[in-house]
Amino acid sequence: RKHPLEIPPPSEKDWLKDDEEDFFLQDPDRKRDALPQPFRMINKLVMLVFENAMEIIERREMLREAQKLKVQPTKCFPTAEFQVTGRANCLAVSGKYIFVGLSVGLAAFKVSDCKEVCAWDAVKTEICAIHALDLGNERHVLLAVDEMGLVWLFCFHKESFLLIKILNEVEDISKRSTCVEVVLSPGGDYAGVLLQGNTKAWLEIYRLPKDSWLKETEKSPGAAAGLACRERRSSCTSSWADTFLLQESAVSANKADAKLSLPVLLLKVKPPKPITGSSFKNPLEAVKKVDDGSMLGLGYNHLIKDSQWEQQEAIFRSTYREYLETEGERESKEEIPRHATFHFLLPSWILQVGPEMKVQPDVPAGISVHWDESHNFCLYLLNCPLKEKVDSDPKPDVVWPCAAPIACSAVSSCSRYLALACEDATITIWDKHLGYPLSVTAILEERLIRSIHFL
Repeated sequence: RKHPLEIPPPSEKDWLKDDEEDFFLQDPDRKRDALPQPFRMINKLVMLVFENAMEIIERREMLREAQKLKVQPTKCFPTAEFQVTGRANCLAVSGKYIFVGLSVGLAAFKVSDCKEVCAWDAVKTEICAIHALDLGNERHVLLAVDEMGLVWLFCFHKESFLLIKILNEVEDISKRSTCVEVVLSPGGDYAGVLLQGNTKAWLEIYRLPKDSWLKETEKSPGAAAGLACRERRSSCTSSWADTFLLQESAVSANKADAKLSLPVLLLKVKPPKPITGSSFKNPLEAVKKVDDGSMLGLGYNHLIKDSQWEQQEAIFRSTYREYLETEGERESKEEIPRHATFHFLLPSWILQVGPEMKVQPDVPAGISVHWDESHNFCLYLLNCPLKEKVDSDPKPDVVWPCAAPIACSAVSSCSRYLALACEDATITIWDKHLGYPLSVTAILEERLIRSIHFL
């Protein structure tokens, strides 16, 4: 050849096209023909599963990172343990002691070292609930409910259980009542016991003579030691807990404890009676009835006759007959006993007391009671002189009628605010010191309020 070999200049047909500039980044397999069926479908499904899996992994990673940024709760592990005789059903803390309800009685432990200091098993009864309160001067009041519904009142002093009284004990077993709920007032001045019998329910309020207990235990040390416990070291060297057993029998224990003053029954509140037809002939007689001590708001003083009630009942049943036929049998069986919710209230504007009554700011001045399916929120004064027999049904001093039946209620820890929740999903917050409502909140109609608490 005349000329040496040279690289020929590129021609236009050899120039790279726009869609081929990144050919070196592409998968070489894509140069081949497309996959035939069913491999294309399988490849598409595999890629879809892979993409979904990656999305789930990324979402979980994000949640894990967000969880790390949150404040983690402190994990608490037991620092000590104590052994009990029998089965532990309940416990309560008062001052420096822990009281445990056992299947065979009661036991007291120290909070500092969890060592048993005393036990009460005189009658071998099973304790199902305990309420304890520190009265000061190393004295504690205890209300224990056993498996039979009996309420045992104890005074714990000098590491000994002093049985004072069984509040609902009766000689006739057929008339025995069972305890549904027990409440101790702040300070231990009063105790409330809700009882149920065979066909009725009622609430009993007791005044606890804690000042008398203080004087009696100081003057007669023998009474405080009536249920003295003897310390007996366990023979097992592996057990570090101390065991205490009672020395006296049940009869002698009751004799020793009888030296302390008994609680005084102040009120016996019964459920409201059903509203019946009026016997008044004119409005003047209904107004005169109010002057004899009857309380406005209960709905008893009205002018509706029995015939009017019967006529209204007949119209209602004829209109909603198909609905009442399915629920008639069930409603007929839902009779008393009924349940009540009650709270001890400190002095406030809603509990007006007379000038002759002594009122202490830290001692409850009254109680609030509302029964199930009742519209009325009733208030009773505790410092009023007893003009009537305790067994009679006392009339409330203040009545708050509500638009719907009261479902539940709560009192704040400072005892200033009162919350009422009705069955129409309406919550009302009252300021008891000022005597007027602070707020009214209506929740969705589909919701039912079963409990309410202050935080």
